Amino acid sequence: MGANDLDADLRCTVEPGRPATASAAGVDTVEQAVLWLATRRARIRELLDEHGALYLRGLPIHDPAGFAAVRDAVLDERAAYQEKATPRTHFGDDVYSSTDLPPAHTIHMHNENSYTLTFPGILMFCCLTAPHTGGATPVADCRQVLRNLPGELAERFRATGWSLLRNYGEHISLDWRTAFNAASPEEAEKYWAENLIGYRWGENGTLRTGQVRPAIIKHPRTGEEVWFNHAAFWSEHSLDPEIREVLLEELGHGGLPFNTGYGDGVAFTADEIGTINAAYEAAVVRRPWRAGDLLIVDNLLTAHGRDAFRGDRKVVVAMGEPVSLADCRPVPPPAARLGS
Repeated sequence: MGANDLDADLRCTVEPGRPATASAAGVDTVEQAVLWLATRRARIRELLDEHGALYLRGLPIHDPAGFAAVRDAVLDERAAYQEKATPRTHFGDDVYSSTDLPPAHTIHMHNENSYTLTFPGILMFCCLTAPHTGGATPVADCRQVLRNLPGELAERFRATGWSLLRNYGEHISLDWRTAFNAASPEEAEKYWAENLIGYRWGENGTLRTGQVRPAIIKHPRTGEEVWFNHAAFWSEHSLDPEIREVLLEELGHGGLPFNTGYGDGVAFTADEIGTINAAYEAAVVRRPWRAGDLLIVDNLLTAHGRDAFRGDRKVVVAMGEPVSLADCRPVPPPAARLGS
């Protein structure tokens, strides 16, 4: 069987409400899975360009080591997990839990590390243990999300980008040493200077950082325009209303662990964030996890999230094919901005 025949046997189906899905037939061991994937890399890339995400079923992946092996069959280069924001378990060999947030917590749609100057181009998720109910990893084509947005709102983001404000301190988000993988303030400050992040130290070891990033970029290979940011994900208006009320009462708007706004400093309204979240929801597709499932995501073309769930759930993730924001024709350019 030649290379073209191998590519031809990787056919995917697209059902309403489901991501593009293909099956691996006759693959019984991790070694066979590695070979099966390695010989179909070109076809996988084609399918990602078309659909943004690809579900692969029928692979015998049972543990983080097996996942790492198939990861290396698909990706040329690993990508670092930078500017950490949520708790994850590191299983070694650059394999992480997708998140350690509680099962009842729904994770809104976002692009991994959209706030960094270099971010993963490809994400790979694998289900080792499927939950009893819920727990899907929904995905949304960011080309479609952008088309779903009102033109006036999209143009506002094109002009200003979006801003991110983060606060760090005891019991507030991750500590800054973990978030920036820094052992000292000097090491962290060097990173912030190199990565266009404003900062201000406060009392008792507290810290605030701020940055402006483009909200709409162009895929460096395909040239397609995509919605690429955390603007809605980390907005106070995406919080559960009761949680938001408690946090605002205790911390105030300026003290929230995360908050976002337009790049020119103007705050988002609840209606604007609602419109963005509705644009995501209209583009979302999902498929319930089965043990061994592999989900490959083009991180620029596709946003992802997590549904709440019940029962045990073990989904691991790896990141690869790093992309520089500078290669995505960013407008406006990234900047360090702390605000008031």
